[in-house]
Amino acid sequence: MSRIPVYFMPGLAASSLIFERISLPADVFEVVLLEWEIPLETETLKEYAQRISKKVTHENPVLIGVSFGGILVQEMAAFIDTRKVIIISSVKSNLEFPKRLKVAKSTKAYKLIPMNLILNLESLIKFSFGGKLKQRLKLYEKFLSVRDITYLKWAVEKLVLWDRTVPDEKVIHIHGDMDDVFPIRYILECIVISGGSHIMILNKYKWFNRNLPMIILE
Repeated sequence: MSRIPVYFMPGLAASSLIFERISLPADVFEVVLLEWEIPLETETLKEYAQRISKKVTHENPVLIGVSFGGILVQEMAAFIDTRKVIIISSVKSNLEFPKRLKVAKSTKAYKLIPMNLILNLESLIKFSFGGKLKQRLKLYEKFLSVRDITYLKWAVEKLVLWDRTVPDEKVIHIHGDMDDVFPIRYILECIVISGGSHIMILNKYKWFNRNLPMIILE
């Protein structure tokens, strides 16, 4: 029996290192880790999704995306026959966006985000106060691999301007009830992880290792 191909897409600017603790039974699943690529000039989200979908070389794969990666795999599903699409800490349509993202869209405030700050995490860590913030920034320094300003501007804009209003009913959505980026009160149908934050792929990995095989196979 051939193994089920499972493709993982990380969140905005993150590397596939965020999946380093995710472990699926190797006799049943073949895991492939995708990475972000620098977008081409004027490339739309759909065009980008089509380009990344060419990296998927197996038939009938499972696509799993985290946060903005969850949005991307939903767009990729238009170009691939998938066995399943699973999103984690993400949204199924722009109706699940929190108010601040809707405001950012209408005011174009997202254009004012100082991308240089995100690029220069080292200096942020140096000047950050409080153990918890320092710890979180250290995590970001490890897992945020895409430090390209073109990519960051493109990704933030494509996230804020995502135009999907009707969710794909086949998408399986896993969400934490402590998510501060996409608060659960705006999320419609989903599998809820108690105590799960936006970065629960890192610290709730035991839940995923226990439950993902069943979710994929059922």
